[in-house]
Order: sequence, then C-alpha cells, then structure tokens
Amino acid sequence: MMPSRPVKLACRVARPARRTLLSMVVASLMAGPAYAADLLTITRDALDNNADLSAARADTQAVEAGQDVQQADLLPQVNASGQVTHNEQFDSQTAGQPGGTSAGDDRFNSARLSLDATQALFDAVNSAEVERAERQVDQQTYQLAATEQQVLIDVASAYFDILRAHEILEARRAQERAIGRQLEQAREQFDVGLIAITEVEEAQASYDQSRAERIAAESDLQVAFEALERLTGQRYQSIESLGESMSVTPPQPAVRDAWVERALENNPRVLAQEAGVAVARSTVDVSQAQRLPVVEAFANYQLADSDNDALDGQDSSAQVGVNLSMPLYTGGRTSAAIRRSTYELESSQYNFEAQRRNTVQQVRSLFTQVSNNVATVEARSQAIVSNRSALEATRAGYEVGTRNIVDVLNAEQSLYDAIANHAEARYDYVINLLNLRQQSGTLDVSAIEEVNGWLDESRSVSFTLPEEGRYEQALDIGEAPRPQG
Repeated sequence: MMPSRPVKLACRVARPARRTLLSMVVASLMAGPAYAADLLTITRDALDNNADLSAARADTQAVEAGQDVQQADLLPQVNASGQVTHNEQFDSQTAGQPGGTSAGDDRFNSARLSLDATQALFDAVNSAEVERAERQVDQQTYQLAATEQQVLIDVASAYFDILRAHEILEARRAQERAIGRQLEQAREQFDVGLIAITEVEEAQASYDQSRAERIAAESDLQVAFEALERLTGQRYQSIESLGESMSVTPPQPAVRDAWVERALENNPRVLAQEAGVAVARSTVDVSQAQRLPVVEAFANYQLADSDNDALDGQDSSAQVGVNLSMPLYTGGRTSAAIRRSTYELESSQYNFEAQRRNTVQQVRSLFTQVSNNVATVEARSQAIVSNRSALEATRAGYEVGTRNIVDVLNAEQSLYDAIANHAEARYDYVINLLNLRQQSGTLDVSAIEEVNGWLDESRSVSFTLPEEGRYEQALDIGEAPRPQG
C-alpha cells in the first residue's frame, strides 16, 4: 500500500551559507493542504517501512517455519543412499589350480543402493516439541501485535511532538517580538530621560531570555521532525495541524475498571507473557518426555551389484520391523533438564504477573491523566484569556505611571507561557488518550483514523531542510534490506 499524499524532498533549495542549522528548519502555516501529509498517511508509511516492525514480521515468519520443522519429525522419513566403489585386490596367495592362476578379478567395480523409511509410532519428545512450537507461534503473534501498536503510538507521538514544538515555537517567536518592541520603547524613553537605566536593563534581560527560549524551541522542532523520519524512512515537506475545534472529552467508557478489564483481555504484551508461560510449561513437558521410550516402524531395501567375474547377478535384501529405544541412564542430564525448565516456568509466571501489574498501573494512571487533561485544557484556555486581560491592564497602568516596565514584561511572559502551556495541554490529551488505548490493547489504524479527523486540512506545518550535502548524508541511513525469496 503506497499512499499518495506524502511528498519527499526530491530537490534541494539553495540557502545562504551564513545561516545556521537551526534557522534552516522553518515552520509556518503557509503551505497548501494539498502537499501536507496527515497522520493516517504517515502511519501507513510506517506500517510499510518501519524497520522494527519489519523485523518483528520476519521473526514471526521464522517462528511459524519452526513449527513446520518440529511437525516434520512426526511424519514419515525416507532416505536414499548409493555407493559406487572401485576395488583392487593385492593377494600373494594363488588358487589351487594348475599353473597357480587367480580364481577371480583383482580389479572390479561394485555398486550399492539403499532405501530406508521410518515412521514414528510413539515419540513423546517430538510431540511435546510440536506443542511448544505452537505456543511459541502464539507468543510471537502477540509480540508482533505489540510491536505494531508501539509503532502506531511512536508515529502519533512524533507527529504531535512536531505540532507541539511548532506551536510553542510560534509562541516564543511572538514573545520575542513583543519583548523586543518593549526593549526598543524602553531605550527610547531612557534616551529622553523618562525612565532609569535599570528598566532598560530589565527589558534587555527579558529579551535575552525570550531569545534563548525561542532557540530552544527551534531545536525541539528539528529533533521532533527527524524522529518522525526515522520511524517511516521517508521525509515530508509538511504535515497537517491539529484543528482548534478538536473535541476534548473524557475517555469512554468513563469507568476506570472497565479500561483495566479491557487491558487484561486485550493488551498484547500481557497476552504475550501469558503465552510465554505456556511455552515454558511445554518446555517442562519436553524435558519430562526424555524419560519415555521411542517407538518407530522402519523398512529398508538394499541392492548390490558387482562386475567381478567370480560373481554373477545382483544381491538384494529387504527388512520391515518396529524399533524401540528406551533411555536408561543419561548421567543425570534428563533430571537436570527437568529442574532447569521448571525454574524457567516459574520465572515466566513471575514475568507474566509483573507485566499484568504494570499494565493495570499504567491503565489506571493514564485514565486519570486523560480525565485531568480534559479539565487542564479548559483551564489553560481560560488562563490565556485571563493573562491577556492582565497584560492589557498592566500596559494601561504603565502608560499612566502606576506600573513599571518589569510589571509589563512579567505580564507578557505570563501570557506567552499560558499560550505555550495550552498547547502542551492539548497535545498531552491526545498522546495520553492514545497511550490509554495502547495499554488497553485497542490501539489500531481505526483509532488513528479517528484522531486523524481532528486535523485541519487548511492549516499545515512545513519544513525545509538545509542544502548542505553533509547534513543530507547524515540523515541517509541506506536502503532497506531485500528479503531473500
């Protein structure tokens, strides 16, 4: 499945050499929606190209093939062998005929053909190994499902981390511009003697701080973008933004225990650990089966021929029978193997219990976080309104002399912090909700498609990478391996 929406950076755009790497990562809302990749498109790219997921799929196929290997030992085994020999005899004795001539050839060729067939009638070891292989397939299937869900949450987290970093960067840029204007105004007022130098220095300090925060936000945006590329193996010019009308509602069902019950039934990591207990129990059966006899039916046919003058015709034989073997003493190996597999079973049971407890704790925590995120988003939104009103009042007080420039700078800082915190709260809600679905075992493409509906096609975040070939080479991790057919 090859989505058509992602657009790779197929060409390079010339940039002035004097610009720094951070300034080369530009995020804006100017890109048209036709070129923006959405979350669903990028998720499908990851499902097709993610290296970890491809490795998990190959591991699953290998385990499935291993089941066929074990099953084959219970089926008929037929072997054919042949031998062609050139013989030379060096005898000092002679036959008892007059003249002492030899009774046969001293050089001749011979051939032998053998055909053997066996069929297991009772083999407890192989039967137990087949059962263990089946349990291993179950375990690997759950592990593959867990890997798929991890890819989904990783892609969604990387996607929304980009949007989070972009919104924070926009807030920090606006903050830097606002404080920069305040600094210019303070300098002008100082030049005409209206304020003291200390107020200029306060404004300068606030401006320097806002500039440092803007630089850090640019770095966060670049890192987030490159994390998305690592997961998909592709590069995107732009991605769609999260819509302002996104629905922020409590998780459904609204009962925490319902999510816990769902997780214990569906979480693939819990199910994989439970299947691991079954694998370990099958290993104990394999070890115990080593004490039992093995019964198999056999048949063989042999044909021999020679061009020796003393022999005439062919020699052939056939056998049919039943073979029984019984281990009597193995030096304590069987008992030791039973003890080892028993301890491994105990370990797997503790691992299962640890995973179960961890999942329950994660689900409870995430349910609480998502529920709190709903209230936090609303509170952060109101905080923007309140801080904007406070800033306007502070500016008005500054103009009439009841407030100083420090009060204005603090009010501006509080406003832009509120804007950044609101963005953090919105993306925390989205990511925590997806994490809750992952822990409950219900995260799939349809869940991603639902979240994808919250995006705004008319707004996008675009990225332009630097021209320098050295940076391009650093991002190039090479082509994916070609599976051997």
